Formats: sequence, C-alpha cells, structure tokens
Amino acid sequence: MKTNMTNQKTLLVLLFILASWIIFTVFKNCTQFWTALMLPVSLHYWNFKKSSCPEAPLCPVVSPVKTDLRIKEIMKKLDQLIPPRPFPHMNTTTSAAHSRVTVLNPRDTYCTGEQLDLLLEVRDHMGRRKEYGGDFLRARMSSPALKAGASGEVTDYNNGTYLVRFTLFWEGQMSLSLLLIHPSEGVSALWRARNQGYDRVIFTGQFSTGTYHVNTNCALVLNSSAKLCQYLDAQDQETFYCVKPQQMPCAALTHMHSKNKEVSYLSKQERSLFQRSNVGVEIMESFKAIHVSKCNIQAVPRKKKCKPGMTSTVPSGHVWKDTWNPVSCSLTPTEMKECLRGKLIYLIGDSAIHQWMEYFKENINTLKSVDLHESGKLQHQLAVDLDRNINIRWQRHGYALIGSLNYSVKRTEYFSQVIDRIEGGKNTVIVISLGQHFRPFPTDVFIRRALIVHKAVQRLLLRSPDTMVIIKAENTREMYSDPGRFSDFHGYIQYLAMKDIFQAINMGVIDAWDMTIAYGTLEVHPPQSVVRNQINILLNYIC
Repeated sequence: MKTNMTNQKTLLVLLFILASWIIFTVFKNCTQFWTALMLPVSLHYWNFKKSSCPEAPLCPVVSPVKTDLRIKEIMKKLDQLIPPRPFPHMNTTTSAAHSRVTVLNPRDTYCTGEQLDLLLEVRDHMGRRKEYGGDFLRARMSSPALKAGASGEVTDYNNGTYLVRFTLFWEGQMSLSLLLIHPSEGVSALWRARNQGYDRVIFTGQFSTGTYHVNTNCALVLNSSAKLCQYLDAQDQETFYCVKPQQMPCAALTHMHSKNKEVSYLSKQERSLFQRSNVGVEIMESFKAIHVSKCNIQAVPRKKKCKPGMTSTVPSGHVWKDTWNPVSCSLTPTEMKECLRGKLIYLIGDSAIHQWMEYFKENINTLKSVDLHESGKLQHQLAVDLDRNINIRWQRHGYALIGSLNYSVKRTEYFSQVIDRIEGGKNTVIVISLGQHFRPFPTDVFIRRALIVHKAVQRLLLRSPDTMVIIKAENTREMYSDPGRFSDFHGYIQYLAMKDIFQAINMGVIDAWDMTIAYGTLEVHPPQSVVRNQINILLNYIC
C-alpha cells in the first residue's frame, strides 16, 4: 500500500514537470511569434535580413537544390544551341559577302498577308559551303516612307542553310535586310567567354563613418584572401561581396559605382571577329525591293483586344505609320489619364523602364513628382496625380546594377523583395524589366534572378490573383558597343531564357525585343515613338 502511494506521488511529480515544460515551450514560441509580428518592416535588406512571410501557405520554401537543377536544365538547352566552333583562321568563318540568298517561288508582285520565303546558304571567306549553322542573324523588312517595319523569322537547319520568312503585313515597296551580326564561330566564342568569369565589371563600394570614407572592391563573386563582407538575401540566397575595410563594420557600406575592366576571355584571333567591320554585315546588299499589293483577298477577321496571357507569335507584330500592330490581338487608342485613374503602378528595373517614368511625367501634365530626398541618377522616383489618385513609382533593380555614377545602396532591393512587400489588388500594376545590366556576367546569374522573380510573382498572384503583372523584355542596343560585354547575342540568350521561365504564368508580356528590331533602333534607350507604343500596350492591358 505504501509502495503504491509512493509510485503515485512520483508519477504526479513527473506529470507536473512535463506540464510545466509544455507550458514554458508554448509561451516561449508564442512570445517569439508576437515579437516577430511587431518587428518594424525595413526597406533595407543588407546584413541581417530575415525572410518575411505573411502566411505560411503563401510562402512555400523552394529548395536551393531545385533552383540549381532548373538553372542547369536551362543552361543545357542553351549549350545545345551553341556548340563549340573552333576555327584555325578567319577565312574559315562565315562570310556575308560570299553567302547566297535565294527567293523561293519568286514573283513580280506579292499580296498582303502572304509569306515571302528566302533560302540562305552560308559560305566562308574562301567561298566554301559551310556544313553547320549557329550564325547570329537578324532579318528585317521595312518601308521608310511609310514608317513601317517588321522582323523576319529565321530557322536554322544546322547544316549551313537557313529559312528566312517574312510576313507581308502592308502594301507598297519593301526593302529586305539580313544582317550577319556574328558568325557561328563568334557566337561560340562569346558564349564560352561570357560563362568564364565575373570580373568584366569592377564594383567599388564606399564605406562611411562620419566624414571618413573608404573605397573597396565589391563583386557578385570576389576572389580575395582579404576579409569579406557578405550581403545576403536570406530568402533567395543571393549574395554580394565587398572587401571589408579595416576598423569599419560591414554595415557602413553606403554607396556603389562600377566601371568596365580591361579583361577579355577571348583569344586574339577570336577578338578579330568583333572588329566593327565584322559586326552586323549586310548579306543582301544588292537585293531588289519587293512589291506588295492588297490583291483580292478576303477581309481579315477582327482580332480580340490585347490582354495578358495571350499566346506570343514570331514576329509578334509590325510597325506601320509609326504605330505598333500586334499579330494576335488589337490595340486601341486609350486616354492615358482616365485609364490610369485610381491605379498604383510599380516600374521595377533598369534605365530602359525608367524611360517610361519620364514619358508619363512628360505626357500627363497633372502628374507631379514627389521629392524622396535621394540623390544621384539612379534615385527612386514617385509621381502622383491626387485628383485622379494615380500613383507611379520607379525603382532600380538590385545587383548586378552597373553605373559609373555613385548611387546609394541603402535603398537597393532585389526584385523579389519589392514584389513580396506589395499588397496587390485589381488597381495594382507591376511592370518588371531586367536584362541589360546582366549581359557582362555569366548566364546563370541572369537565369537565377529570373527564376527568383518568377517565384516572387507566383507568391504575389497566389495571395492577390487580380494584380496585373507585366514583363517587359529587354531592347536591342548599339551593335558596336563592346560586343564581349554587351552584344545583342547576350541579350537574345536572355530573351530565350525569359520565354522559357515565364511561359506558364498568367501575365502580360511586352516584346520589346521584337519591337525594337521592327523599328530598326540600335539604341539601348530607344526613341520616344518606341516608348509610346510600349506604353500603349500597357494601357490596353490595364483598360
């Protein structure tokens, strides 16, 4: 009897200890939970950023291993498109002058809506037929008097022949152009060299304490034996590094600028392929103009209004009388002020999307800029129309952001960080543009960033499905601007990667790549007519 009572007392003591431990644990976790809820939201995500997630189901954890596998999958696809093409001498590379173009089923006059097919047979500088493809070509038709233009579709048969197809969108006399931007040997060299190193651009970080400033080297990947500051985005595991100055904390980093480094991973022989005279050479130098008439064709069915999620085509449209006309849908003139009434618009990206901000401010006279008390060319911008409740914001993207002028890092955020703190809703529009600043770095840097943006957009649309999200593809740019770093070949590869990554998500696409080819612009910042037509697509998506 006495033994039983002793056992019962022991059992009660154990139960009391267990209950006390459970209560303590729950209280501790709840305290941490409520403390986390009450932490202030910071716009600066540098040294101690913790991943923020409003609700667990809306913020799924994506394994870094899964992201790495997706990057490898896309890189493998690209590798297959660009096999190695070593060459013993310049004479064995593709020659625009010796290549031959034949019109398939030639006629004196063609009808609008028909297709004109050309067969290109590439040859080397000795006049010998090439047995493989991979040349970077650009096809375009134009009627300057009509301010009309469109890209052509190029199909590579991988045996030295290409099918070049033009859709004859308008009547009149058309000039055809087929440029050899880079021979296949040059493409192969650019691809190998791009993925070989991170040091074609040097970043300089400024650390400040009071009036004392120190500059050190910074980079996406920094090979240095010195002590480093690591700036980590904990959620997406994106990192940026700076050499740590002596007796200064990593948090003292305040500004950044960059410059091109005199480094090349191209051999001397390969560099000769990118001399100005060898870039963008016309293949159809003496090709006669094509005559197109309306003929007696049936009326074209009325197209649906453009909206997000529509299937893209090649080409995606054409320019006529300086106005963009998509292939798969129709655009209508839209009164900008009324279309944007009550809208909150985020423009996130580089200086090309910043052109949109300037266009809005120049063309909506009631839109007023708000001083955000920042300095420098890359400062964030906000413009509002209080009467119509229009709110437009431009924000630069995070690293790798190239700029020779100093800009503050204290307001630098990655795309995903900006998107994750946007509430969203039917009156919220987000336009994302990335590309140009990634060209000098290995392709996997761009692919990783695009995948992270894709995941952030998925999270946004999961919590707020009526938010309008639009991707603006990058523009073509100057043809002779340092091809090793900024060739349009690098941009085209990124354009293909973006199509692969974002193909299954319901969002709007502005195909600035195809538009700038159609317009024939060779500027990283295209003219106002191009910007106006890009914004007209945006307005049609919204309204």
